[in-house]
Amino acid sequence: MKTAFITGITSGFGKAFAYRLAKLNYNIVVTGRREERLEQIASDIRSQFDVKVHTLCFDVRDNEACKASIALLPAEFQSIDLLVNNAGLAAGASPFNESDLDDYERMIDTNVKGLLYITKLIVPQMINRKCGHIINISSIAGIDVYPNGSVYCASKHAVNAITKGLRLDLVKFGIKVSSISPGMVETEFSIVRYHGDEQKAKDVYAGIIPLDAEDIADTLEFIVTRPDHVSINDIQINPKQQANAYLVHRILD
Repeated sequence: MKTAFITGITSGFGKAFAYRLAKLNYNIVVTGRREERLEQIASDIRSQFDVKVHTLCFDVRDNEACKASIALLPAEFQSIDLLVNNAGLAAGASPFNESDLDDYERMIDTNVKGLLYITKLIVPQMINRKCGHIINISSIAGIDVYPNGSVYCASKHAVNAITKGLRLDLVKFGIKVSSISPGMVETEFSIVRYHGDEQKAKDVYAGIIPLDAEDIADTLEFIVTRPDHVSINDIQINPKQQANAYLVHRILD
C-alpha cells in the first residue's frame, strides 16, 4: 500500500484530496493548522476507509515546525510515495500601490517557502528509493497575471518554476513531478483572500458556475492513476465560462 503526504487538508482542495486518496487505498499523512478540524477529518476517513491516517498539526511557514513534525513520523509513514503540496492562499485583492506588505509575506511564506520546506524534507527518501511523485497545486495565476493580484500571481509563477526545475533535477531518480493549475474554484479561498468578507467572496463567482474541490480531486486522481511510465507534467483546469485568468463570461440576471 502506498503512502501520501498532503499539506493543508482542513478545507477545500486538501480535504477533497485526503478523502480521494484514501478511497484509492493510500495510507495518508495529513497536515493543517486547525487541529480540531484536522483530527475530525482524519477520524472520519478512518471510519470510512480501510487505511491508516497520521495527523501533523503545524504551519508550513515555520521551517522548524516542519522539520520537527516530519522527524517524528512513525516508521510506517516515513516512506512517502506521493507528496501533494496543497497548502496555499491568496491574501488581499488591491492594486499594488494600495496593498498590504503583511499580505505579501503571508502569501510568499505559505505558497513558496512552505512548499520548499516540505519538499526539501520529503525528497531525500524518494531519491534513496529512486521512486516517488510530487504534485504541486499551482493556479492559472501561475500562467497569467491579472489586475490586483500581482504578488499572488508571482507566488504561483514561482510554484510553476519550482515544479519545472524539480522535474529536471529529479528525473534521473525516477521521481515524477506534476502540477495542477486550477482557474476559479469555489472553496474558502476567496473568503480568506477578502479577510473574511463573505459577500465579496460570493461576488467573485457571480454569474458563473465555478469549479469545486471535487473537480480538482478528479484531476488529482487522473494524474496518480496513470501507468508508472506516464508522467503528467501539468493540467490546467477552468470552468467553462473562464477563458484565462481575467476573462470570464458572466451571465447575470
